Amino acid sequence: MIFDRFFRLNPAPPKPDSLQVGARSVPLQFVHHPRARRYLLRLRSDGVARVTIPRRGSLKAARDFALRNVNWLEQQFKLQADRPKLASEWRAGTEIYFRGDLFRIETEADKIRFGTELVIADQANDVKPALQKHLRKLAQYELPARVLELASLHGIEVTRVSIRNQKSRWGSCSRRGTISLNWRLIQAPEFVRDYIILHELAHRRQMNHSDKFWHEVERLCPDYLTAERWLKANQSVLR
Repeated sequence: MIFDRFFRLNPAPPKPDSLQVGARSVPLQFVHHPRARRYLLRLRSDGVARVTIPRRGSLKAARDFALRNVNWLEQQFKLQADRPKLASEWRAGTEIYFRGDLFRIETEADKIRFGTELVIADQANDVKPALQKHLRKLAQYELPARVLELASLHGIEVTRVSIRNQKSRWGSCSRRGTISLNWRLIQAPEFVRDYIILHELAHRRQMNHSDKFWHEVERLCPDYLTAERWLKANQSVLR
């Protein structure tokens, strides 16, 4: 059984409800979550406002909660519009993240350069495949070593480290001690990369997302909320 930060319950079908936010009619989706302690509101990338209802919560209270947070939703729409979008193609001049910094891609003959990295590859209009292959190789070299370093520092046993191409999660931990990481962490800042690793290492002590687990995460990574905020703000350009 695998746990990760992006675990999901099977959501209930969206209710036929909406909320007026400025000039927008925003669809509302209500999802009951037995572990939630309070009402939560999240604006999804598709423009749906998702309201999490705690165990003893009600649909009416959830609607009232969303209504009280209309101004917050309006701010989120503005932030969403201002965030850099994931480029479907990478060309000369495209900016990509590498270790937390934005670098502009430069091309010359059979060379592709971003920051201090130089990739030798056949030129094409879209250099994304060649650069992603390069980044994945770097991740396969660097990330396992960092996992083992942090595991040793905190006295946590790991049996294997796997670098994968997950589409909807940053990492996972199996009961057998295998830590799997998304290769795109090579694009994130070091403190974000370390947080994801420590998050998965915490699962070696708590194979759940209980309060005990989050206490362990905070013990291993006291500033983990800062890392989560960075991921929330930038994950759309790392996919």
